[in-house]
Amino acid sequence: MRLSPRAALALGLLRLCLAQANFAPHFFDNGVGSTNGNMALFSLPEDTPVGSHVYTLNGTDPEGDPVSYHISFDPSARSVFSIDPNFGNITLIEELDREREGEIEAIISISDGLNLVAEKVTILVTDANDEVPRFIQEPYIVQVPEDIPAGSSIFKVHAMDKDTGSGGSVTYFLQNIQSTKFAMDHHSGVLRLRAETTLDYEKAQAHFVIVVAKDGGGRLRGADVVFSATTTVTVYVEDVQDMAPVFVGTPYYGYVYEDTVPGSEVLTVVAMDGDRGKPNHILYSLLNGSDGAFEINETSGAILVTQSPAQLRREVYELHVQVTEVSSAGSPAVQATVPVTIRIVDLNNHPPTFYGESGPQNRFELSMYEHPPQGEILRGLKITVNDSDQGANAKFNLRMVGPGGIFRVVPQTVLNEAQVTIIVENSAAIDFEKFKLLTFKLLAIEVSTPEKFSSTADVLIQLLDTNDNVPKFTSHYYIARIPENAPGGSNVVAVTAVDPDTGPWGEVRYSIYGSGADLFLVHPSTGIICTQPWANLDAEATARYNFYVKAEDMEGRYSLAEVFITLLDVNDHYPQFGKSIQEKTMVLGTSVKIEATDQDAEEPNNLVDYSITHAEPANVFDIDAYTGEIRLKNSIRSLDSLNNVTCNRDYTWSLEVQAKDRGSPSFSTTALLKIDIIDTEVGIKPEWGRGSSQASLQHDWGERPSPAFLQIILDANTGSCAITHTYQPRLLCNTQALESGWNSSLNTH
Repeated sequence: MRLSPRAALALGLLRLCLAQANFAPHFFDNGVGSTNGNMALFSLPEDTPVGSHVYTLNGTDPEGDPVSYHISFDPSARSVFSIDPNFGNITLIEELDREREGEIEAIISISDGLNLVAEKVTILVTDANDEVPRFIQEPYIVQVPEDIPAGSSIFKVHAMDKDTGSGGSVTYFLQNIQSTKFAMDHHSGVLRLRAETTLDYEKAQAHFVIVVAKDGGGRLRGADVVFSATTTVTVYVEDVQDMAPVFVGTPYYGYVYEDTVPGSEVLTVVAMDGDRGKPNHILYSLLNGSDGAFEINETSGAILVTQSPAQLRREVYELHVQVTEVSSAGSPAVQATVPVTIRIVDLNNHPPTFYGESGPQNRFELSMYEHPPQGEILRGLKITVNDSDQGANAKFNLRMVGPGGIFRVVPQTVLNEAQVTIIVENSAAIDFEKFKLLTFKLLAIEVSTPEKFSSTADVLIQLLDTNDNVPKFTSHYYIARIPENAPGGSNVVAVTAVDPDTGPWGEVRYSIYGSGADLFLVHPSTGIICTQPWANLDAEATARYNFYVKAEDMEGRYSLAEVFITLLDVNDHYPQFGKSIQEKTMVLGTSVKIEATDQDAEEPNNLVDYSITHAEPANVFDIDAYTGEIRLKNSIRSLDSLNNVTCNRDYTWSLEVQAKDRGSPSFSTTALLKIDIIDTEVGIKPEWGRGSSQASLQHDWGERPSPAFLQIILDANTGSCAITHTYQPRLLCNTQALESGWNSSLNTH
């Protein structure tokens, strides 16, 4: 079919455009899970090591032109990948963290030099178990009343793990569950009081519960790992009003003298709430027995006489004092009563006297454990103080003379007679390690009499030890040195820890642990560290060890010290020559070097000196003792000089050389060394035998291209040499000569 001119022109233009068009390159889409292509739906674990090859971009150009690859990121984002533009290999250059960045957006592009095709891709960062559970809203402190029912919920802890799946699930446990009053719900984190368990403020005011949060485990860098965290829940026990008032200083005795003025204080009744945490106020009252002769201050407990002694009709009054606790709301609570005996006297003819259980006594002794609770009464002391006079004559003050601030005495003012009560004021000062024996005096001295009669009693308190100290090392670290050839079982160092406690509590047991402790053991009682019986120490393999030593008492109190052990090198290795010692080639005017190594760890054991022990003749070579360099003697500077001092005409010598270390005792090694000497200018070594009609020369041009194979004809009369032919590299020079002597000077022409 014939085309019109216009159609033919259009068709020609179309063909021209198609011929000139250049189509853009494109990426291959290899689908999910592929590690090459266009990164479609590509994901990468967050624990992938930096430097890993993670993907290969792959595409093509329709015209078959070479393509280059590129990857770029938003300017505000991190550049986590690098790319080889020629091959498209993508490498991770920054650590990944899914919890911080779960997706990575990047722009990948492919170019054929004219066209650039870019695609935006999203790389998913998948999870690895790299996060540790973390407790939130710490510290955990809770207050509960001591009467909380058994099994009650007390507190709820909460820990979060940013990982997903099993690595992000958290369960809860208690440490030392056998010794605690509490239980933990593994899933909810609720802390409960265990069934059939109660709290008692008077026994323990606080409990410290250690909670462990553990994740479900997962993979991290190719291994299964489980992470955990711990926290402490402090449970403070609140005191509840469940104890009756307690009287201090019973029995109560008071005296009224004939000259006592109405309104005078006879004695003071002291009571306190048995609940020490939140004590109630105490109100005092008289129930009966006073016949109107006495009254009591409702807040202080002071009993006052209201009548003149002359009006008092009885010698002895038996009163009953009632104390009532008043709650914070103002309502009466628990009550208690105590009898009070008051005698009527008139003369001052007796000093105050201290009594024990068997009568008058001026020395009292007691044994007690150190650090008793604050406010504790020394109940083992049965002391009564009495003044047999009546009234004011029997009123005296009671105080302690001795170490101040440790104890206080109750009552401080006595009428006639009182039970002496000594109360702990400073528990920390009652320390067995400071005082084995505490001594002080009780002083009773009359208040209102001109005579001021007084008496004293010695109180001796023998303190008993408790386990309140941790063993302490005499040093935080120990440094020891031992020869590497020490036999197994050798003593290395003795460590010492001191526990000031006595008896079994002061006994210290030693143990060692750590990566460097395998070759050593410690005597559990003496602290002497020695090598294992089977230990074979080698300073060349491991020269230093360090590990920890633990000092522990019988109840698990312990301290640590670090041990550093250095092995002292012993000269136990011979110097060894290398394999290249057998044969050396010496260019005239230069040196050859021998070398030996000594495997000992330290100087001077590994320092080597060199010497020539045998050479025929002995006047050809010198050796540097320190470097092992072997040279011709200074007088030998040419082959002629060498001919003058030796009869050896093949220029090959066998030397016996020695390498000797500087240790004590010293070790040495000898070797046989063959040295070939060649000319310094052309590297030619003549070889002949005296009286021979033929000699040959071999020249090695080394690595440089050599022009030819040379044939040299020697003149028997002059010894001159002429090059006659050239052939291939690695030439061999053949000579013909008369049976005559050899002239070592070669002339080439």
